[in-house]
Amino acid sequence: MTTAATRPSDRRVSPVFLGILAVSAVTGWATWTGFAAEPGLAVFLFVTSAWVVSLCLHEYAHARTALHGGDISVGAKGYLTLNPMKYTHALLSVVLPVVFVIMGGIGLPGGAVFIERGRIRGRWKHSLISAAGPLTNVLFAVVCTAPFWLGAVDGVPPAFRYALAFLALLQVTAAILNFLPVPGLDGYGVIEPWLSYGVRRQVEPFAPFGLLFVFALLWVPSVNGVFFDAVDGLLGVLCIEEIDTYCGFDLFRFWKGADEFCGI
Repeated sequence: MTTAATRPSDRRVSPVFLGILAVSAVTGWATWTGFAAEPGLAVFLFVTSAWVVSLCLHEYAHARTALHGGDISVGAKGYLTLNPMKYTHALLSVVLPVVFVIMGGIGLPGGAVFIERGRIRGRWKHSLISAAGPLTNVLFAVVCTAPFWLGAVDGVPPAFRYALAFLALLQVTAAILNFLPVPGLDGYGVIEPWLSYGVRRQVEPFAPFGLLFVFALLWVPSVNGVFFDAVDGLLGVLCIEEIDTYCGFDLFRFWKGADEFCGI
């Protein structure tokens, strides 16, 4: 059995995470000031690094909630250091979500930290552990959209405004997709403790394919259209216009050349 983490290094913020955070800060500054010779490259690095930061916080929220729920093994596994290299599947947790963003501007959920569920007692605790990750995306989305619904975007450089809007879109899509009650995703983890043993056993074999199923479904034009209409509607409530997210995604894909319509 893994014992509780008592060493300070088990909880110390990883230099890897601090490095990613520094990249986000520097490229955010470059996007704001127009310092970068190529604004699209600055936007790409800013959004990508900030997206990875949100992925780290998502997994940290799972681990931290599990620690308070009774899984004292998460510290020794390095999950409390915010180091993405400590995740059970670093490829699924970081690389694939970034690839999905590049391919379609979608904040698909990534892999996971491994929680020893047998250490946790109580269905509510299990549900809260699963919900903690996507709730972090919700909080991140609130922060990203705050300048818009507070009416504080006047005077904000267009490139930074577009980048922030696109980052908000990623957080909203990640939160929605994570909360889907599909096996393998956090939404199913929220309801799983309340299902009968027989239902859980029947669903269990499909868990490894849940993410692939969602990804494939989003390639269906009609489903994709309905999904993004809902996302745009929600962002509209938060005072982010479609032109902001469109131009943000356009700048993000700097290798395609900027659309003159965005005025950058």
